[in-house]
Amino acid sequence: MTADTPAPTPARISPLADWYPQLPSGLSAHELPFLTQLTLRVTPGSAAATAVEGYLGYALPDAGRAHLDAEVKALWLGPDEWLLVAPAGRAEELTAGLRLAIGEEFATVTDTSAQRTVLALAGPLLPEILSQGCALDLAPDKADAGACHTTLLAQTGVTVVVREAGPRAVWLFVRSSFAGYLAAWLADACTEYAGAA
Repeated sequence: MTADTPAPTPARISPLADWYPQLPSGLSAHELPFLTQLTLRVTPGSAAATAVEGYLGYALPDAGRAHLDAEVKALWLGPDEWLLVAPAGRAEELTAGLRLAIGEEFATVTDTSAQRTVLALAGPLLPEILSQGCALDLAPDKADAGACHTTLLAQTGVTVVVREAGPRAVWLFVRSSFAGYLAAWLADACTEYAGAA
């Protein structure tokens, strides 16, 4: 008779685990792998939305906005859709808490953490580099902190979250399967700025 041993947990490897870009000094970039990401679908103003807001401790952000001043951040994705973002390992706890708060009201909470990864970009060259592949108006008066837009960057669907106005710091949410391509495009877009300060 042999004792049953639990199967080993597979190692998680981020899409950009081996990414070490050569970037100009005016731009920094790194991956934020394995963040908890929950897709919330709920009708604004409904009892379910009120319950979610009570659980989170703030109102869900309006169109084109993100709430960044909390451990669990909320990004507006559509008229009845938000992405809730938290540190790694919080998916089960947050999903259970949200579903308990919602109760019998109608809303859905889905763990989509494996769907996307996040690139954190910062630096004074950021607006110029992003403008090479993005039609979004990133002029300083349009890219205030908390702006959140789903758009195309280098023909890749991304959600851009402005963390510092200018924009001087952003998060790019990109599907994991496109992360390598986007990272390669970013490094290429920086080539002409190799000597920039």
